[in-house]
Amino acid sequence: QVQVAESGGDLVQPGGSLRLSCAASGSDFSFTAMGWFRQAPGKQRELVALRTGGGRVVYADSVKGRFTVARDSAQNILYLYLQMSSLKPEDTAVYYCNVVDNGSQYWGQGTQVTVSS
Repeated sequence: QVQVAESGGDLVQPGGSLRLSCAASGSDFSFTAMGWFRQAPGKQRELVALRTGGGRVVYADSVKGRFTVARDSAQNILYLYLQMSSLKPEDTAVYYCNVVDNGSQYWGQGTQVTVSS
């Protein structure tokens, strides 16, 4: 069973930076897509960034140029990092890590990011 866990959410001032981490375990992850989604209060969950199994990365228009994803692996654990900079109040949301492995989709519990002065 694949397990996904996010960390790194915090309260940050507008213009600040933050890095979120996602760790996925429980599979050989031979072909896996990983991504970050977010959900603000009263809004639908939306894609932030997606890294395909082939290494292609797609960003939402609202975060292009400000957010960057990076992937790493160690001992059958896959990591996906989300480096966020120039944060805006509208980036406030619960951020979720998503893993698609062998046709099944897995979600973490989410981590809260609040951008406020």
